[in-house]
Amino acid sequence: MHSTPDKWDEEIEVVVVGSGFAGLSAAAEAAGLGAQTVILEKLSRYGGNSIISGGGYCASDSNLHLRQHLGLGEDSFQLHLEDTLKGGDFCGLPELVEKMVYGAPEGLNWLIDAGAEFQETLPRIGGHSAARTHLPKGSGRGLTDPLKKLALARGAKLRTNTPVSGIWRTKREGPVLGVQITTDGTPWNIKVKKALVLASGGFSGDVNMRMAANPSLVPEYGCTNIRGATGEIIQYARAVWADVLRLDFIQLYPCANPKNSGIDSFALHAYSGTGYGLFYVNTLGKRFVNELDRRDVVSSAQINSGGKPSYSILNREIFHKLTATGAAIRTSVERGRLFEAESIAGLAEKLGGMPAMALKETVDKHNDFIKSGADTDFKKPITPAMVPLDQGPYYAFAQWPAIHHCMGGLRIDTQAQVIDICGKPIPKLYAAGEVCGGIHGANRLGGNAIPDCIVFGRIAGINAAQATS
Repeated sequence: MHSTPDKWDEEIEVVVVGSGFAGLSAAAEAAGLGAQTVILEKLSRYGGNSIISGGGYCASDSNLHLRQHLGLGEDSFQLHLEDTLKGGDFCGLPELVEKMVYGAPEGLNWLIDAGAEFQETLPRIGGHSAARTHLPKGSGRGLTDPLKKLALARGAKLRTNTPVSGIWRTKREGPVLGVQITTDGTPWNIKVKKALVLASGGFSGDVNMRMAANPSLVPEYGCTNIRGATGEIIQYARAVWADVLRLDFIQLYPCANPKNSGIDSFALHAYSGTGYGLFYVNTLGKRFVNELDRRDVVSSAQINSGGKPSYSILNREIFHKLTATGAAIRTSVERGRLFEAESIAGLAEKLGGMPAMALKETVDKHNDFIKSGADTDFKKPITPAMVPLDQGPYYAFAQWPAIHHCMGGLRIDTQAQVIDICGKPIPKLYAAGEVCGGIHGANRLGGNAIPDCIVFGRIAGINAAQATS
């Protein structure tokens, strides 16, 4: 909004829009430096997409040293950097990618200090050339709850049911002045004394906005996101001359629940389990892709594999590596989300009459690949962490791609400042998380979203608190 309101109803030093990983990190750091900090969340509960996420956090190391303890080989900042740049088709801005991967271990240690607990497992997932995915206990909530507790303990305030309806800025060379919110249908204008931090997430849930950016993402696609992932904050920022990068870069998650496009525990197992020997088959019982390839490659292969859905195939040993409990397995079998059998032929029968001989041939062939160390069909990297399906019980669950993550968004620099259409930082305006573009390029590697949120959220919060009033 290119003007000022008739009056300011309130003044706050640091305003953070959004209460997911990035927003909570920014608020915790800003409040920790003594700034009066308020988090604005448009929904009735905090956490955004973060609270329903799997919580996977990729970092080359941490104070847990899981890679070393589990004997999972070498990793480094440089390797993580190279994987991320390559995984995004070299469309990510190198300076932003470098900031993320070098800050990821410190961000993970910060989460641990805040009370987050992690599982004793470290899977290698698609697009990564090393085992580096730290999995929290309690999935996304296992990180959002400690972050919220930290932010509030440091003095930040959280306001739910408080949607932002505009950003105030009078001229392109000047600072952001404040925001307008709507409470019970009534506009309320907040003057931002130090800085505004945008951490409102992406726009996967807005069919019109995503199709305007990428017409191929038609309404028939399901979406893994919460209903609040609608992108209006990006539009408000653009209205005050903020620049954006590649809004057409929108990712599918290959392993969503086919019935509701949700990411439940099995959608997470389907993705993390590939590093332990889990593999995918189509309705004819045949593999169709290197399961450790990038999400976009796997999703495309599924869509072209011969019909919905595809299935993850594994056994109890792999489930144990994924720390799945027997009780969770039993409950999921009873509910029909998970199929179980003592033989491969029995499993095929439960999968709608899948050709048993074809599935048996696929399992035997994949077992041979693991034992020989070479996948001659799809060139999947075979590692010592993978186990063959030599004994049952055997399991399968269905999966299908759904729209998941926006790699495009607001342009920022390494200090999390939002950049305007002329390439200059907008005074008093910062952004972090999925609302931003330029970090993941054309494709986001799994496990990289949360370090992105934590690293740049912390930077945004620190710089916001230190901004001149």
